[in-house]
Amino acid sequence: MSKNRYRHQSKKVGTSPGSLIYVGQEVEHETRVQRIEYSPEKYTIEEVKRLSNCTIPPVSSPQVNWLSVDGIHEPAVIERIGQQYKLHSLLLEDVVNTLQKPKLEQYDDHYLFTTLKALSFNNNSGELESEHLSFVLGPQYLISFQEERQSDLFKPVLDRIAASAGKTRRNGADYLLYALLDLVVDNYFVVLETVGERLEVLEDSIIQQVASQQTLARLYSLKRVLTLMRKVVWPVREIINGLLLEESPLLQPSTTPYLRDLYDHVVQVLDNIDSYRELATGLLDVYLSTLSNRMNSVMKTLTIISAIFIPLTFIAGIYGMNFEYMPELRSPYGYFATLGVMLLIAIGSIIYFRKRGWM
Repeated sequence: MSKNRYRHQSKKVGTSPGSLIYVGQEVEHETRVQRIEYSPEKYTIEEVKRLSNCTIPPVSSPQVNWLSVDGIHEPAVIERIGQQYKLHSLLLEDVVNTLQKPKLEQYDDHYLFTTLKALSFNNNSGELESEHLSFVLGPQYLISFQEERQSDLFKPVLDRIAASAGKTRRNGADYLLYALLDLVVDNYFVVLETVGERLEVLEDSIIQQVASQQTLARLYSLKRVLTLMRKVVWPVREIINGLLLEESPLLQPSTTPYLRDLYDHVVQVLDNIDSYRELATGLLDVYLSTLSNRMNSVMKTLTIISAIFIPLTFIAGIYGMNFEYMPELRSPYGYFATLGVMLLIAIGSIIYFRKRGWM
């Protein structure tokens, strides 16, 4: 995570509720706003130059109005959009706070608000990266807020709208919300696939006993990724469940089966996270056990070598005292006899250790 991740967090202390203070990474680019209007027959996409042109579409409008806001680092822009769409100040505060926990709220029958995190895996650093997302669903309109990134997370949905492929153009704003949430959940599976592949590589290295100290660091890193994923994904299950149980005119009955399917996908993601966490814990135990066994094997070898040389050192110590009256010192065969005895002792020790199964 970036060191500037919590920029301006301290400035929120003591401020009144609803104060718009951006909390997140430093962003250099300006906020981009797109307005997408579509129906089964046609669609239009345009860059919004003047926010005063962004207004709530009539309830009877045949077109779905999607306002895509790319960049939440300019509170003045977010506040102006909130004024145009008559959004609550507390809602806007959650939009610009990237530390906000995922949640779902309904503001009477005017609009639904949900915020959550999109996840991606950085293959270079091995870290989990998150993007703060917020959605406001109203009658025949949807407002999406996302952190400024090099790639647009919602591009596949835009491409489907442009190609008139699938069901997006034939359904309302609530289906558009489902499509965007489904895209976020699909990316959870992509992250899990990467984590699973890395766990398999580590598992092979541990089983083949070619693991190094870096293996332990990678295991801890993947465990941290899975812990952060569970922290992010768990509230998403409650969000989807809340949409299923929400009795709101903004959600059409035709969208309910898709939300149920999305709920099943989120549950599957959580099950996979738990499975991978157990696998990572098991691999960590196997690695530590292998490391301990390897150390025991080394200590065993050194102990056997020491046990063989202890009697030899004892004999060498006796004949190294250089007393004047030592009969073996004057024997012409004393040197060779002593070496022979030491060799026999060494060979006898090795045979004894092998019979006891210590070697």
